[in-house]
Amino acid sequence: MRALHRKGAWDWLIQQSPDVFCLQETKAHPDQMPDEVRDPLGYFPYFDHSKEKKGYSGVALYTKKKPLHVEHGLGIAEFDVEGRTLVADFGTYVVITAYFPNGGGGQDRLDYKMRYYKAFLEYIDKLTKQGKSVIFCGDVNTAHTEMDLARAKENEKNTGFLPMERAWIDNVIEHGYVDIWRHLNPEKVQYSWWDMKTRARDRDIGWRIDYFFVDSNSVSRVTGATIYTDIHGSDHCPISLDIEV
Repeated sequence: MRALHRKGAWDWLIQQSPDVFCLQETKAHPDQMPDEVRDPLGYFPYFDHSKEKKGYSGVALYTKKKPLHVEHGLGIAEFDVEGRTLVADFGTYVVITAYFPNGGGGQDRLDYKMRYYKAFLEYIDKLTKQGKSVIFCGDVNTAHTEMDLARAKENEKNTGFLPMERAWIDNVIEHGYVDIWRHLNPEKVQYSWWDMKTRARDRDIGWRIDYFFVDSNSVSRVTGATIYTDIHGSDHCPISLDIEV
């Protein structure tokens, strides 16, 4: 998040003037942020961060309209300690920003990722059963289909494209949530993340692992979704959703 500000991408974001914007993997506590990042004019800011490690994980949500309530986490200690989830309740609809775990680093972390996936889906299902419209976004850390990464065959046994990870996205869709960018662009290939170590962005060897999902009842109110490939400042690029609420 501090790098985003330092590189000037924060200015671009504020100039877009979104009603709500969400950030993942912020890697900063609020007291480490510049004033204009911690409390930008015209927004109510909310943060969640790692309780154990500084410079790790973290999410943020900024909104022009004050939510009725903001939940920090899923209510499950093993996930909430890493600062991965913010849930903003606006009454009839809920906006969630989530930084889904990366499954790299060994079997323990892959297991952790799959437990978070399961808990997250159970959480949003409870919201829809309460009659809420659900909008969730974030770095899901998985490419869904072969269209969503440049080198599918080479990554079939790598986390981020494992069958069990991809099956979870299938399950999300089966539960009535819509990957809205893919819904609007069924044949288009476009990525949202590139490996910086290999300068993959220069060659557009990327992955689409950042998503907006909406519940199926809200799809008719969606008017657009965009991946801003040309905007730099991170190894991810911004994505957006336009929806009437």
